[in-house]
Formats: sequence, C-alpha cells, structure tokens
Amino acid sequence: MKHVMSVSLGSSKRNHKVKVNILGEEFLIERVGTDGDKQKAAELIRQYDGKVSAFGLGGIDLYLYAGKKRYIIKDAAKLAACARISPVVDGSGLKNTLERKVIEYLDKEKILDFKGKKVLLVAATDRFGMAQALEKTGALMTYGDLIFALGIPIPLHSLKVIDFLARILVPVLSRLPFEMLYPTGEKQEVNKSRFSKFFEEADIIAGDFHYIKRYMPEKLQGKVIITNTVTSEDVGMLKEKGVKMLVTTTPELEGRSFGTNVMEAVLVSLAGKPYNELTPNDYEELLEKIGFLPRIEKLN
Repeated sequence: MKHVMSVSLGSSKRNHKVKVNILGEEFLIERVGTDGDKQKAAELIRQYDGKVSAFGLGGIDLYLYAGKKRYIIKDAAKLAACARISPVVDGSGLKNTLERKVIEYLDKEKILDFKGKKVLLVAATDRFGMAQALEKTGALMTYGDLIFALGIPIPLHSLKVIDFLARILVPVLSRLPFEMLYPTGEKQEVNKSRFSKFFEEADIIAGDFHYIKRYMPEKLQGKVIITNTVTSEDVGMLKEKGVKMLVTTTPELEGRSFGTNVMEAVLVSLAGKPYNELTPNDYEELLEKIGFLPRIEKLN
C-alpha cells in the first residue's frame, strides 16, 4: 500500500484519512494539520521521511511565480529540506494542469457559462493556470492578490498587471514569514468580512478556499464557487449562505475534497520516475488515465 501524507500548517480540525484504490494501487491518504506550528510540521516530515511514498505540503506554497520565473518561499523550503528520501510537493505542478483543465471542461460541457460573467479569483499568483483559462472564456476578471494577501483594497483586472507587479513584489514576499501572506492554523477558522463588496459584486468566486472562507460575507446568494479542499462542514456552511453551485477542482474522496498538494503527491507516487523529472505532459497523461473529474454540486 502506498502512503501519501499531507503535512499542513492549517488547522488540525480539518484532519482526515482515507483508503482508496487508484489505478489498481491501494492508497492511504492522510492530511495532518499542525495549527500553524512550523516546528511540529518539520518533526512530522523527519519522522515519516522514507516511510511514505510522498509528502504533500499544505497550508503553504513552495513557490510563487512571476511570469516564467519561479521563486522559492523561504519558510516552505526549510520544511521541504527536512525530507531526504520521500519527495515533497506543494500542488503547484497540478495547479497549472488540473485547474486549467477543469475550467476548460466546465466551459466546453456548458456546465457554466463564463462569458461576460464577473469572476473574482482571490489570488492569481499561485493559480496562473486557472487565471489564464478563465481569461480565455471571456469572463470579466477581478484578481484579489493585493486585497487578500497584502490587505490593500485595490482590485486588479489584468494578468499583465499582475505579472508586472509580481516581478517587483514576489522576490521580497518570498522571503517574508508565510503567515504574513496567508492564514495558517486557527486564523483559517476566523472570518473577516472587511472585503465583502468584492464577493458581492462577483457572479463566480474562484481560488484558494482559505482566502474565500476568511473573507466571505454572511450571504452568498446565487453565487458559484470554484475551489478545493472543502470538508462536509464547509459544504453545509456554503449551502446556508445561499451558494448556488460548488465546484471543487480535486475529486471527492469520502465526503472530502483534498488539496492539489495531496493529489500531486498521489501522481508522483504513481509516476514510476523521479518526481523532479516529471513534466506537465506526465501529469496530463496520469490525469487522463485516472479520469479525475471535478466534483460539481448544486447546493441551492
């Protein structure tokens, strides 16, 4: 049996474990939250290094992208370095392929009509594939990178502007403590609705669920949400808020959508070659074989 473990800086309340068969291989997939404790995360990685097929790194990105250049996030690199044997992935290899394919699938199958719709993508810097795919559909885009990561209430509407700003800001931001940019631990459970107007103006809200959950308003009547890593409690909460449809880019496994970091760790475990040699084409081929489809749920 292959064992995939996601070590997350997120809340331990979201811990989950599931056994599943993928392409004839039995998997134990486990998510362990450390409530923002980086030391505990490092200890877990050292403890299970060589005992698991692959680690997913949750609640933190290993990389931020500015154009075609990739910057390593200092805090995440320290955690990844704790593993000497088992590969460590953060989901970025999948975000560019799987999430792009999900948007194309929703558009092609006419599950959602994006053209002319107002779409809020809470952060494009870690979801460039999704951002590019959404722009291609003719959606009217608002990017929340400055709003939700830096607390600057300035919406952006062009990937070219994001690319320009990222080249200036990302080299600096990648060196900051990650919790300054992203909710970790208990902060993931705290709601701050100070930027609610950006949610209210949108028809479709897309991107990282922890940003969405942290900043969403009391009501989301008739909205569509495209995200990942939701628990059954999250789904219930979104239903209560009036969300019309929920799409998760990763499939449902026993009532839970795991993050892209977990799914990338699964693909790495199946690939049969060193993970640092895997190309986007390798991911595409594995996804085709597995037949992963997004979870689409009408809530109201």
